[in-house]
Amino acid sequence: REARPEMRQRDLPRATRDDRQPDRPAASGPSTDDVAAFAAGESVRLYRWMGAHLCDDGATFRVWAPNATRVDVIGDFNEWRAGRNPLRRRDDGSGVWQGFAPGAAHGMRYKYRVDAGGGAVDKADPFAAYAECPPRTASRLWSLDYAWSDAAWMRTRAAANALAAPMSIYEVHLGSWRAWGDAPQNGYRELAHALGDHVSAMGFTHVELMPLTEHPFYGSWGYQTTGYFAPTARYGTPQDLMYLVDHLHQRGIGVILDWVPSHFPNDVHGLANFDGTQLYEHSDPRKGFHPEWRSHIFNYGRHEVRAFLASSALSWLDRYHFDGLRVDGVASML
Repeated sequence: REARPEMRQRDLPRATRDDRQPDRPAASGPSTDDVAAFAAGESVRLYRWMGAHLCDDGATFRVWAPNATRVDVIGDFNEWRAGRNPLRRRDDGSGVWQGFAPGAAHGMRYKYRVDAGGGAVDKADPFAAYAECPPRTASRLWSLDYAWSDAAWMRTRAAANALAAPMSIYEVHLGSWRAWGDAPQNGYRELAHALGDHVSAMGFTHVELMPLTEHPFYGSWGYQTTGYFAPTARYGTPQDLMYLVDHLHQRGIGVILDWVPSHFPNDVHGLANFDGTQLYEHSDPRKGFHPEWRSHIFNYGRHEVRAFLASSALSWLDRYHFDGLRVDGVASML
């Protein structure tokens, strides 16, 4: 929603170098300011340098695992063998491990093998831009290039989303919309035109998409998230989702994403016990585990966790042109 400029400026974290340079190449390494802002919880676009980024002859990898004793990136490019592409711990105290894998290319699968001294566990990339279609759990190297055609909407959307503007929101779960059975039957591109026709005919101004962040259990309808930067592969590629948002924008329809920063599941490949410790979740089970949802609660007092979540939120606005977020579980977070 539109707000007074002074309120927007007041509520935002202090700008860091990666926030002030939106066109900086994603694969470029972090500056001293970037790393300091991450540690202070003030960076809101970590996806520009964390995670996996394709280069001409391979890919760079960066993952936060401060308590690990060893981290390897394994994947299609090294026959899933540890030791071929070990990451090294940065010497700045950030807890970030990084490295380069020659031959890594678009579409290839990968994971991090994280060893905390008590045995290694294979983890999906918390910053992955894309993943295998569940029930498979590997991350995928993916370019997010897309030629947008919604410039007219983007120029004027502040007025369409203003508090004084009329707003009528159509909420939809993409996988089950006009479908029968338990399995997802729709795709992002296939839904774009039919959904646009229906929403326009009914007079809605906005569509709210129930969670599309990658999730292992389809029955959760997206509310048990493991991939906070990756649209679920059940309905297509990231570019297919971009096409859906792009098409709705061209028809004058705003798009809101249901986003879930309140809890996450305990799947082995996910965020739980990521580096052998309670890294993303609160270590006190009274604060870090939700008994009704049977899931972990983020440690909001940890600076890096706040930066992770803020970066996830802005990635959907920046990369996918979503107009806003519906935040799930706010009462639980408070």
